[in-house]
Amino acid sequence: MIRWYLPVTAIKGDYNLEAYTSFAVVYDTFMDNVPYEEWGEYLHGLLLEYGVEDGLVLDLGCGTGTMTEILASKGYDMTGVDFSEEMLDIAMQKRTKSGHDILYLMQDMREFELYGTVRAIVSVCDSMNYLTEDGDLEQVFRLANNYLDPGGLFIFDMNTEYKYREMLGDQTIAEERENCSFIWDNYYYEEEKINEYQLSLFVEDPVLSEKTGQDICRKFQEMHYQRAYSLAEVKAALEVAGMEFIAAYDAFTRNPVHQESERMYIIAREQGK
Repeated sequence: MIRWYLPVTAIKGDYNLEAYTSFAVVYDTFMDNVPYEEWGEYLHGLLLEYGVEDGLVLDLGCGTGTMTEILASKGYDMTGVDFSEEMLDIAMQKRTKSGHDILYLMQDMREFELYGTVRAIVSVCDSMNYLTEDGDLEQVFRLANNYLDPGGLFIFDMNTEYKYREMLGDQTIAEERENCSFIWDNYYYEEEKINEYQLSLFVEDPVLSEKTGQDICRKFQEMHYQRAYSLAEVKAALEVAGMEFIAAYDAFTRNPVHQESERMYIIAREQGK
């Protein structure tokens, strides 16, 4: 089957261009291999273990709201913060379908503001790795400490240096689905500890395909940058921000982080304003 690919900048017409402005439109499609329900059970277990059984919880870097919805179904009063309008549009579509009373805010996680304090803040799917500049991590920790109830929890995950260096490294990953495909060109700069990947997305345009009688896809490109942090760096940043480090686990276990951990979960506590 022949497919025609058009760059988004070349597309003109009276149909909705905004629906395909970023990776958001196909994010859930390409993430359908992630066991979100299992991840949600693990996160819920950590919240319960540390005494957060209900109340206000912030999902920082919530993306399309999948984890926000899972925690809302557990009885938490959820707020989601993300910087992508397109991601939040999809999250709000999910909210309409589920009927959950979730508040979504479009904010930079380095500058987020809430109406009051919350019992816990969570941030998963390596959102914290997008903090690439010196001081970013400390800034988010300061804000978390400020907006947590006394003794409140911040639970977040991070991709590790090992994953970026050994699992991703310098390689190209490609995947094709029925109506979309992507090419992921990955580069890891070990000295700077920066992981760079360029996403080339090919998304079927149903309007043009119907008009022309051919399979026509539009091509989009996005650049993403993430930074690897060691556990020691995270602990130091928490201390500078005035938070208390509680525990760090090899993801989805209660085992300590080790040299070949690909993802780590970190738990910190509010320790005075």
